[in-house]
Amino acid sequence: MTIKKHIPNLITLLNLFCGCIALVFAVDRNYEMAFYFVCLGIFLDFFDGFFARLFQVSSPLGLQLDSLADMVTSGVVPGFVMFTLMEDSSNPNHYLSFLGFLIALGSCYRLANFNIDTRQTDSFIGLPTPANALFILSLPLVLQYSDSMIVLEILTNYGVLLGITLLSVYILNAEIPLFSLKIKKFNLKDNALQIVFLFLSLLLLVFFQYLGILLVIVFYVLLSVVNNIFFSK
Repeated sequence: MTIKKHIPNLITLLNLFCGCIALVFAVDRNYEMAFYFVCLGIFLDFFDGFFARLFQVSSPLGLQLDSLADMVTSGVVPGFVMFTLMEDSSNPNHYLSFLGFLIALGSCYRLANFNIDTRQTDSFIGLPTPANALFILSLPLVLQYSDSMIVLEILTNYGVLLGITLLSVYILNAEIPLFSLKIKKFNLKDNALQIVFLFLSLLLLVFFQYLGILLVIVFYVLLSVVNNIFFSK
């Protein structure tokens, strides 16, 4: 039982380790490797909670460790990536690039609020930090692999990047209910929304690759809003 108790926390610490590695790659402007290690960290973040429930060893310590690890992987890393994008943009003032770290601040507030918000057991209120991190880290990859001058002009424009940053901070902490991908009942009726989302997300990723990640996150928010308006009781 003692070993089982430490497995979820070990997985959480591996998430933090991935976040640290991702940060090093982001410093070197190796955005692709930074993206992959953030993805691995998010993958581990899902399974620490899974094993905690499986082994029935959930604890306040695990909850705090989870948020602290997420703060690096899904908070500091995307904040730094936005800082570098702003630094390489049309921005004439170096110090204005530090506003990219507003994403880290917004993520920190969201994670702290999540820990004390009893409404977010079966769904989310505001965009989860891992989803926001994937959105931000996909921006330089879209810029890197796109041949479109329009995309180049948009993602190197400081005003656009600042707008994305402010929208990111808002959507992280907005009072917008978003559905969870956790499957608690194994039947089609209760999981229809999740299945539709996953299927269409797969199509977006296949056809649009890194741009598909941006589209998936936007689709997730829009689908949640539509579900809230028309289908939620």
